[in-house]
Amino acid sequence: MSTVDRIYRVASDGERLDRIARDQLGTEKGGTVEAILDLNPGLAAKGPFFAAGTRIKLPPRAAAEPKRASVPRIWGD
Repeated sequence: MSTVDRIYRVASDGERLDRIARDQLGTEKGGTVEAILDLNPGLAAKGPFFAAGTRIKLPPRAAAEPKRASVPRIWGD
């Protein structure tokens, strides 16, 4: 099971989990939504849209990928 980093409170009716993941964790891909569902048993049963005040446990943000070193092009673009 994942570690809980913090608890998010839904601000307004109609928020969706994929958008919460993108806004709060930086992405809704790569298992992020699934990790949130693992931390919150029964959350999926509430449906795709959440009511204001719903509390959702969030996992830590994924570590940023290291930036690739740029290679100068001698022949142009």
